[in-house]
Amino acid sequence: MNCETCQLKELVLEPTEIRDVLRCILHTIFFHRTLSLVRPKDVDCDFLEITYVQCGLPELEKEVDEKIDQFIAWVEKHPNRRSQVCLSFFDEKSKNPGWFVNKTERIYWEQWFINLHVMSPKRYSKSNSSKRLTDIGGNALEETSSRRAALESSINEVLFQIINFANEKKDHIPAIPDRIFNHEIMIPSFSDSVFGWNKDVIRRVLNSGHPYSL
Repeated sequence: MNCETCQLKELVLEPTEIRDVLRCILHTIFFHRTLSLVRPKDVDCDFLEITYVQCGLPELEKEVDEKIDQFIAWVEKHPNRRSQVCLSFFDEKSKNPGWFVNKTERIYWEQWFINLHVMSPKRYSKSNSSKRLTDIGGNALEETSSRRAALESSINEVLFQIINFANEKKDHIPAIPDRIFNHEIMIPSFSDSVFGWNKDVIRRVLNSGHPYSL
């Protein structure tokens, strides 16, 4: 079984936008890779003019939010860095079953790499001049509006990228009807590495082109 991978376009964002962005992308992927019967619901982002679809599964929403909380904690310790969040889908098979031990092997069949560059907000120097403060405030609002419009445009590109990949790549999906596929969401580790991932995660990423086990 081949493992298909999708590298999503890098998004440049600020810490306050992390939750919106990751919820939008992760839930969009799950919605397009869920074969079970769900009750989809439209969700509006808090800070962005974007609406996306969730599967309407409370346990999945909780899992996604917990992973996002962990990622935000990592960003607070590693500001202004590029990073990746990886959503992997896998199948489980028994490996060398015996009388007392029944190990399972994870066969990864699809991985989505969400590339993010989280930037700290621009800071402006203080000034005693009220006109100066007014000018700075106006410029800051204009920059924020322009930057968010660019981010929204990039997110829409990513959503189209997800939809196109999900529609074009189907032959590798295992026949497991009526449930959500086994999956894991990998976030950067507090250990030192290129993207903040620990050595075990890097090993899995390097091997993602072929089936492998943990």
